[in-house]
Amino acid sequence: MARRVYLHIGAPKTGSTYVQNVLWSNQRVLADAGILLPSSAVAHDQAMADLRQARWRDTDVYWTWDRLAEKAGKWSGDVIISNEGLGSATTEQAIRAVESLQPAEVHIIVAGRDLWRTFPSFWQQSIRARSGWRFGAFMRAVEQGKAETFWDNHTALRMLRRWGDLVPAERRHLVTVPPPGAPRDLLWHRFAGVMGIPDGLCELAEPTSNPSLGAAEIELLRRVNLALGDSYPLRTPYQKVVHRHLVDSVLKQRANDRKFGVGLDRAEWVMELAEQQIKELQDYPCQIVGDLDELRPTKMKQTGTPDDLDDSQLLQVAIETIVGMLGHADSLSEQADDQNEKVFARLKNRAAGGVKRRLRLATRRDG
Repeated sequence: MARRVYLHIGAPKTGSTYVQNVLWSNQRVLADAGILLPSSAVAHDQAMADLRQARWRDTDVYWTWDRLAEKAGKWSGDVIISNEGLGSATTEQAIRAVESLQPAEVHIIVAGRDLWRTFPSFWQQSIRARSGWRFGAFMRAVEQGKAETFWDNHTALRMLRRWGDLVPAERRHLVTVPPPGAPRDLLWHRFAGVMGIPDGLCELAEPTSNPSLGAAEIELLRRVNLALGDSYPLRTPYQKVVHRHLVDSVLKQRANDRKFGVGLDRAEWVMELAEQQIKELQDYPCQIVGDLDELRPTKMKQTGTPDDLDDSQLLQVAIETIVGMLGHADSLSEQADDQNEKVFARLKNRAAGGVKRRLRLATRRDG
């Protein structure tokens, strides 16, 4: 039976990719120290989709939530389950998850980031999940109180109320994301401290992340999403085709130097929201790792938005993207040709070996 289970449930774009990369690259070392990451990151993602009964989930995958919970329960030490999509579970789904892991001591870990950076990150993630709404439309929806999905799935307090309320206060952990310019490994050390991972146990590779796209690149993807119609639905078909061949292979490889954000015209409003968020979290009983002041935006600069781009700017990016996709397609063709040559060589060697064996048998009979 597991002793403790640490559920890291999000939110997206709070450094989770970096933390997870460190965890998975040290999976064996952690297991030797008595800390299990069951199976694989793919298994955690499949179990998350099953728990949430997400409409885009693949119903024929092996890893269900119950199967992952069962594997966790068979471990005799501590267990870590990490997937930022868990934070979007309903209260009922969260109850099911926590109960399935008991009688282990269940801990809930949530990461919080300042709203100035979170707003554009949420919108970008929605576009990379096949949405087609404009950035300005999203911001107006937030201002008008019509974006509950954002508050539910990307802010710490809402997730803590759904998940954290299910465990004692000392087992609720809020990790604040350090501000820009902080040491690159600080976030890892905060998570490691919560999960009981000793300093120096894990090898820290260069921090990697899920890089943001620039204004032109994400606007291009938004328009592609609208043009797709019913082709490549979310989630697996879209990931296998659009993410693999367009987002990951081309758009992420560009300089992405045209940044975008909320805009200084909304700075006072964002700061007011941040102060309200900090006050509410001060009143919520949980273990804070970091500093709630880090949820107060800093370095608020004027930026444009993807909505500001004109068609000529997007046309140039689209042409360069097509060129990039041609190069990507060419490399795939070369890989396929190399693979075919290797298969042909193996078949040829196998055939030659068969001929030699038949000749030896024939020689023995004639002799």
